[in-house]
Amino acid sequence: MSLTILGTLVLITTAVIFQPWKLFIDTEVQEEIPTIQQTPKSTIEPTESQPSPSESTSKESSEQQSSESNPIVLSQGALISHEHKTSGTIKILQLADGSRILRLEDLSTSDGPRVEVWLTDAPVIEGLDGWFVFDDGKYESLGAIKGNKGNQNYKIPDDLDLSEFTSVSLWCVTFAVSFGAAELGSN
Repeated sequence: MSLTILGTLVLITTAVIFQPWKLFIDTEVQEEIPTIQQTPKSTIEPTESQPSPSESTSKESSEQQSSESNPIVLSQGALISHEHKTSGTIKILQLADGSRILRLEDLSTSDGPRVEVWLTDAPVIEGLDGWFVFDDGKYESLGAIKGNKGNQNYKIPDDLDLSEFTSVSLWCVTFAVSFGAAELGSN
């Protein structure tokens, strides 16, 4: 095999593994906080007198507002930088139906190969000492990061015991390093 072919194969393999173009491309995701529509617990019995159209519209509007429930913040934390400059807020939210999501708000980090959102039991340590600790203990991947900028939601499995997790890491699986992390504090 000639050196040219070998060099080309090494270059292609390196590009596939390291994906250096991701350092120069931003992917912004703007997801809304999910709301759950709840059905009213009681129905209004019809009366002999019919409400005026404006009263009816007003009642429908207030019923719709009361049937939507805002999520409860279970815990939250601020992201610190590790391998790459990272900022934003992490929130664990419980929706009205009891489901939970991890929400990244105002996220700003670098994109990279195979960066995942992990719930972990590791301490958040600033500096180089904190870059490599998150795969040492218990962790749960919530999936690949949707974008390196913006607001994003990640479903937390219903059977996952959140009391076992104390932090969140934006973990690069390819290089086994944290891009950034946040300690989760109770609300």
